[in-house]
Amino acid sequence: MKGGSFALGNFDGIHRGHRAVIEACCEKARKIGIPSRVLTFEPHPRSFFQPGSPTFRLTPPNVKMRILKSLGIDDVITLPFDSKLAQMPAEEFVERILIKEFGIQHLVAGHDFIFGHNRGGDMKKLSDWLAPHNVGVTEIGEMGEDGDSFSSTRVRELLLEGQVEAASKILGRDWSIEGTVVRGSARGEKELGFPTANINLGMYLCPKRGVYVVRAGKAGEELPHRGVANIGHRPTVDGKEDNLEAFLFSFDNNIYGQNWEFALTRYIRPEKKFDTLEALKNQIAKDVEAAKEA
Repeated sequence: MKGGSFALGNFDGIHRGHRAVIEACCEKARKIGIPSRVLTFEPHPRSFFQPGSPTFRLTPPNVKMRILKSLGIDDVITLPFDSKLAQMPAEEFVERILIKEFGIQHLVAGHDFIFGHNRGGDMKKLSDWLAPHNVGVTEIGEMGEDGDSFSSTRVRELLLEGQVEAASKILGRDWSIEGTVVRGSARGEKELGFPTANINLGMYLCPKRGVYVVRAGKAGEELPHRGVANIGHRPTVDGKEDNLEAFLFSFDNNIYGQNWEFALTRYIRPEKKFDTLEALKNQIAKDVEAAKEA
């Protein structure tokens, strides 16, 4: 893993700004004739410094790895973000990690990349410290569209507001949640007439609770199935934890234990507690029609 053009960052969400970083990294690698590599960190530094904070990830580690590898990069290297790395001064990180350990030949990062103990390093210092080693630095400037900057923070804000279509514009794809389909109470099929696939949110950010139009399929593949999903804790049946519960149209396969992906394409309505299961059933029927129309 020594040598190459390196894209450096956390890359949570892998939005269009992140993709610009990776594209520049790959282009530089092709011009010089060296490997293209991503250097990223896990866990996300925010999880390390704020271990009790609510889950916030747009792309958990396995999903981030898969998407990065699909973008034409030669290698993805994940550094463990632990107390040793957190306390390492920025200049030492450059000398010990970037130069000595990985022998980088070129570096690409976003304009707002900050690193090192007490956030002591930025793109200007990075360029200054790498110059004596004849390592060039490409800085990707701020990017945006329609007044929204391409940032993971902005995507999280939009998802918390239920604005999944606006989030998709920044991401360059529909935001999705994937996980193992688990058995629920079977109430959806037995009492409501709508059999559902359930997955736990795990490390994912919980978007605005409510009902969404979704596309679904096996994780990492095409998502050919259409449906409607509730994200939340299902207050009508006294649910305790947030999860995703989806009803897929014209689909009755047994997918328990399989890893599936559900892409959110439109927000229909907020989550609501109903007085009776019959009232819930009637609302689900309306949600299905709204989703089909969408």
